[in-house]
Amino acid sequence: MNLKFAILIDGGFLTKALAVKIKKFPEATDVEAECQRIRKHPDLASLDLLRIYFYDSPPASGTLKNPIDGSVLDLGSSPIFIRNEKFLNEIELLPNFALRRGELIARGWKIGNAALKTLLKKPAAPTAKDLVPNIQQKGVDLRLGLDIARIALRQTAQVVVVVTGDSDLIPAFKFARREGIRIYLDNLGMPIRRELRVHADIVI
Repeated sequence: MNLKFAILIDGGFLTKALAVKIKKFPEATDVEAECQRIRKHPDLASLDLLRIYFYDSPPASGTLKNPIDGSVLDLGSSPIFIRNEKFLNEIELLPNFALRRGELIARGWKIGNAALKTLLKKPAAPTAKDLVPNIQQKGVDLRLGLDIARIALRQTAQVVVVVTGDSDLIPAFKFARREGIRIYLDNLGMPIRRELRVHADIVI
């Protein structure tokens, strides 16, 4: 029986990195193309693919009332919601892909980055348009780390390729390597902490 490898993708990291690379929000076919690039790596040529795991959160839904002007934002009807929902639905249907969903939680409002820079230069009372929804992601890193540990303990794959730039995964990397699993890191050319490189066997 041939040795196997799995690809685990931090979806939020990948979509941001691809958006920089291709100058637009990526489609499922762009993600698939990146996975094909990884599969062609010389160190993986003799291995069989177990599965590609994609970790991301469905877009936030519900309504938020702006505390300044009282206007109501329907998150579920926004273009971003529609785009992201379509993207994840297409990812889920790709061959050899498994979608692992976290969750996004809307926690009121915050001052947007552009508005914050302006207000710091020229202090003034914020207006309704200065506010953006405060959306927080939950559960993605946890699921990714747990799956690395599960693969290591069950030995369902001997090589795990992780597409991420998140140093919170270092403990999972260290655990898997102690269990005899080789960790390959693909950071898509994005800047990452040195410690993340240290605890990977190969950086693609």
